[in-house]
Amino acid sequence: MQPASARADPRRPESPSPPPAGGVVPSSDRTPRPPVLLTPASRKELRNRMLFHRQAALDQIVSLTGIAPESFRTIRRELSESDLPDRLLQRGAGLAYTRELPQGALLYLLVRAARPKRVVETGVGPGYSSSWILAALDANGEGELFSLGPGTPHGRASGVGLVSVGAFVPLSLRPRWTLVLGNTEERFQEILQPEHGTDLAFLDNGPDPDRARFELHHAWNALAPRGLLLAHRTDSNPAWADFCRAQGLSPQHLDPGPPPLGALSVRRRA
Repeated sequence: MQPASARADPRRPESPSPPPAGGVVPSSDRTPRPPVLLTPASRKELRNRMLFHRQAALDQIVSLTGIAPESFRTIRRELSESDLPDRLLQRGAGLAYTRELPQGALLYLLVRAARPKRVVETGVGPGYSSSWILAALDANGEGELFSLGPGTPHGRASGVGLVSVGAFVPLSLRPRWTLVLGNTEERFQEILQPEHGTDLAFLDNGPDPDRARFELHHAWNALAPRGLLLAHRTDSNPAWADFCRAQGLSPQHLDPGPPPLGALSVRRRA
């Protein structure tokens, strides 16, 4: 099975344009937003916001993945020296995106700690979360990300506008990335490929509870034995709370946000 997808061409110059894809990008997504000029102080503040994480969330990552604390401290030190926040800022990701997904650094740390080989993401837009995931896969030296989009603009944080799909993803991170356009239930099941096993699913598909339930159900059933399930914006509908209760648990969260990020490990439920 080969989904309609796009892979980066390393010969192309660095550009905020998305890679060519097998789906159709809405015409309103074709013009990338120019980067906002920032003062050095503003840039430093935004970088610090991007790298912010709560201790309780860090403890959760250790619990979810089983990583040795010493190894996790090493990964955290490496993240503090990362140039990814600066690269994202250069490509136009500013304050609105740190509000929309304040857990970017947590995504990075989780992927570094869990070392997934196959990651599936839904609701992709300009690629803010994709960039954090891809940077972690690159640092791990293994793994691929399959992103399904474009995501719905409904319910997004104020200031998150229509930017080209994939515009924030640096060229150097794209070889591990497959972008699948055509945000349908059929495409979602295609990229899950249960026969191969998905190691991490990051679901972010807007306020529709029926679609959220569909994705949670199929992603959970497609996870590998030590797989991880993440759900962004769990306060937008009751699907995550209902899903956790069906597992005999109270709603599980990696970070309270806002917006909150839910997390559940197959290993924890085994």
